Amino acid sequence: MYNWRMMGRIMSKATFLFVAVNLLFVALRPEAASGSPSTILPSFSLYNHLYPGRERLPYGENPVESYNLSLNSIPAMFASHHLSQPKAADEFRVIILGDSGIWGWFLPNDETLAGQLNAMGLETAVGQRILFYNLGYPIMSLSKDLLMLDEAMHYDPDLIIWPMTLESFAVGRQLDHPILQHNPARLRPLIATYGLNLDGDDPRFVEPDFWQSTLVGQRRALADWLRLQQVGVAWAATGIDQVIPADIPPRQSDFEEDLSWQNFAEERTLTAVDLSFDVLRAGLARAGDVPVLVINEPIFISSGENSQLRYNLWYPRWAYDQYRALLAQEMEGQPYLDLWDSVPPDEFTDSPVHLTATGTAVFADHVREILPTLIHQ
Repeated sequence: MYNWRMMGRIMSKATFLFVAVNLLFVALRPEAASGSPSTILPSFSLYNHLYPGRERLPYGENPVESYNLSLNSIPAMFASHHLSQPKAADEFRVIILGDSGIWGWFLPNDETLAGQLNAMGLETAVGQRILFYNLGYPIMSLSKDLLMLDEAMHYDPDLIIWPMTLESFAVGRQLDHPILQHNPARLRPLIATYGLNLDGDDPRFVEPDFWQSTLVGQRRALADWLRLQQVGVAWAATGIDQVIPADIPPRQSDFEEDLSWQNFAEERTLTAVDLSFDVLRAGLARAGDVPVLVINEPIFISSGENSQLRYNLWYPRWAYDQYRALLAQEMEGQPYLDLWDSVPPDEFTDSPVHLTATGTAVFADHVREILPTLIHQ
């Protein structure tokens, strides 16, 4: 029969175990004090084991319909991706960075840039299979690309393809997104190592205190990890990882009489300091001996009202033209493709960089053509 003394002992032991587990959780995560999400459970995944690895990084706000969700743990994201599978002996591994256009907004996996390149069945001169891995993520920030590149280097890439556009160079938006703000422990070493023009003490960085670093304090990150495992069952059965509407909204073709871009209200002369070229240089340095193909990705070019002032909703002609010149100068002597006007205007969907499957095929053909010059064996 239970008595109050026995109940007290049970409660004391339970409290001790609860505290001990939380302390152990913090002790096993020394990076927690620097603001990095949980990295213990995310290192385990049902993807690539119980069900296949995802073909693109998880992203989405509707897990019920798209069997996908956004989370801030980079280890969990990569653990769910098929890149985390062991590299085959006959594999030439290519990772593709980039924004939502590369991720494949409104495109199924087989119609993305990586999907169409893989469908070509390309091989190296010595018979290695060239496999392309989609590491695009729907944020326009070179700092985000650098963050993904830094993690991807642990997966032994043989070549890196890095499409980019002017929006990703905007200095003011480098740390705008939660995935950057929730990973200061990963960004600070990059800022310090490469001398980036970013504030390692930016007030937007999420800095959990001791209790927020415990198992209880990390319950949101752990819940996201668990939900990602749960939706994997439906995703594996259907292949659906985003909701693609029957009628995709068109990109804007007519504009106001406006010359503004980002925080510049009027036309001015841009210099390399006005754009995040330091982050681009850091990415090239982080790649080390792995070749990097930088691509100025295709953009929508309007012929509508005030198109003599703006190429599209995002870019006034003065800013984009200067950016192209600065980027070409920066990439002199490096592998580089400028594909800005390579895709017909009708092959863009709802934004200046979102392509149709046909437009993506044009993009993929240009990449295929240059590959032999990048693969030296």
